[in-house]
Amino acid sequence: MELLMLVAIAGGVVAGFVVAFLILRGAQTIKREDIDRKAEEILREAKQRAESILREAEGKAESLIESAREEARRIKEDLEERRREVKELEELVHSKEKQLDRKWEIIEKREEEILRREREIRDMQRQVEAKEKEILDLERKLKEKEEEIERLREKELQELQRIAGLTVEEAKEELLRKVEEEVRVEAVKLMRRIEEEAREKAEFEAKRIITTAVQRLSPQIAINYTTTSVELPSNEFKGRIIGREGRNIRTFEILTGVDLIIDDTPDVVTISSFDPLRREIAKEALERLIQDGRIHPARIEEVVDEVKREMDEKIRKMGEETVFELGLHDINPGLYYYIGKLYFRTSYSQNVLLHSKEVAYLAGMMAEELGLDAKLARRAGLLHDIGKAISHELGGSHTDIGVELCKKYGEPDAVINAIKAHHEEEPVRYPEVALVCAADALSAARPGARRETLEVYLKRLEKLEEIVKSFRGVANAYAVQAGREVRVIVDPEEISDEDAYMLSKEIARKIEEEMDYPGQIKVVVIRELRHVEYAK
Repeated sequence: MELLMLVAIAGGVVAGFVVAFLILRGAQTIKREDIDRKAEEILREAKQRAESILREAEGKAESLIESAREEARRIKEDLEERRREVKELEELVHSKEKQLDRKWEIIEKREEEILRREREIRDMQRQVEAKEKEILDLERKLKEKEEEIERLREKELQELQRIAGLTVEEAKEELLRKVEEEVRVEAVKLMRRIEEEAREKAEFEAKRIITTAVQRLSPQIAINYTTTSVELPSNEFKGRIIGREGRNIRTFEILTGVDLIIDDTPDVVTISSFDPLRREIAKEALERLIQDGRIHPARIEEVVDEVKREMDEKIRKMGEETVFELGLHDINPGLYYYIGKLYFRTSYSQNVLLHSKEVAYLAGMMAEELGLDAKLARRAGLLHDIGKAISHELGGSHTDIGVELCKKYGEPDAVINAIKAHHEEEPVRYPEVALVCAADALSAARPGARRETLEVYLKRLEKLEEIVKSFRGVANAYAVQAGREVRVIVDPEEISDEDAYMLSKEIARKIEEEMDYPGQIKVVVIRELRHVEYAK
């Protein structure tokens, strides 16, 4: 900058001298004073020009410096941005590495589980082979017994003909009767032994799977009544709720479809209705009116309409949360509303949504134990009672309505089969559906799940005892453990041990055909023979 200023000043001075020289040479007649004045003017102009050039140079220099600073700042910001991007990339890479580590751990666990399952399958195959070998041995022994019986029959026939002088036909009939009795006893014993072994093994495995599933599930047990209580800030609100000449309470009951019970209980109002959805709407509306403080017919109508509109969205949200809780992300969103609506339906006082979730969890866990499709089992378990969401509105069987709903929203055939099969309207076609039926029975039969009236309970016990007493040889029958077990006393003179075994099966089969009941009924046949004598 100083160099530019010196150059400008020097240029101005030189220009001044040149002009002065030319003037002196071209006009020698000009006076000395005029020459000095001209020289001063030239110098002044040169200085002004130099200052102007200097200011212009300084402006350009400042502009260059500012642009350089701006460029440096921009470069710095770019560097900071690049540094942040690099840091984010490093964090992303670190996160991906953690995810890969977790996935490897999951894969390793799955491999261990698969190996364990393969070992179990091999063990079961060996057991099956051993059982097959045992059955072949039993068949061989049975064949030998039949051959021995045939020899004995021929021998006895000859002996009978010799001793009794019977005809061949008579002897044949007598021999066949005796052989039939002996073979029948032997066959019943053999069948009972094989059946008991198979039952013990099957019951052990079934109990292990069911107990494992039940232990893993800790269900929320909810008992729905027909009333709901709402607390009041003070007892004076009762009068405001009733209103002048009862107009407020009448308006509220007409709009919500419930009964408001206002008694002597301090600071409490009771909402009574058999419809849980109406009770929930009434409870929410009443709480908002109490909080707002303005209680009159117009405000009541406004609040009730607002709560009804919001309740639909709340129901849909509840269904969506249930679906995501069970990991069924591919269910059609159109079913969310119907799933959520199950929360406001009850069956024998059991909340249908909680029952459906319980069935889904139990069926899924049992499917995992058996190596089946756990997700499909959970899906079928959740939707097996979906028709109950609107069956009271449309009328008709909840199974038919559920089938229509699920077909409309593209549910798989296994879900349709579960809806029908859990009420025995069609046979089970998928193993997952069999688990849903078992889980449905478990959920409905657990203590406290469902309630029934005393009259229905007594009729069920009477029907159970009536069925048992209809069999020949039954002396008496007693239904115990709330109808979950029936003890049958038989006449020992009329019913043998083998007959008692067959009788238990026939009674169980007839109970299954003629009665509807939750869970299972245990049939216990008791044959007792007593010999009494007195010492005198």
